[in-house]
Amino acid sequence: MRVDTQTAVPRQDHHHDVDLDDVGARSAAQVFALLSDPTRLSLVWHLRADERSVTELAQLVSRPAASVSQHLAKLRLSGLVATRREGTTVHYRLADEHVGRLVVDALSHGQHSDEGDR
Repeated sequence: MRVDTQTAVPRQDHHHDVDLDDVGARSAAQVFALLSDPTRLSLVWHLRADERSVTELAQLVSRPAASVSQHLAKLRLSGLVATRREGTTVHYRLADEHVGRLVVDALSHGQHSDEGDR
């Protein structure tokens, strides 16, 4: 366990083997940029537990299927989501659990920040 030198609060570092270099910083910034869009954030949220089709996701995020498809293409090209084709239907899923955890942590942080503002 590490201690934050500014606050002297113990913190757990689950990824102590990850170093920050220029390539890693750019890659992480790209992930944050993709997730800064509320529709893409919602899509990742809904893909945390199970794979879904464009039609299902469009209904869940209340957006047109064509728009959802474009957002999913960006997430797929960046490697955040993967696909599986079943006949004419394409099913989307998170490529790994990391991006799902990132979204959950961001939303949790946002909710706690909002509560502190009251």
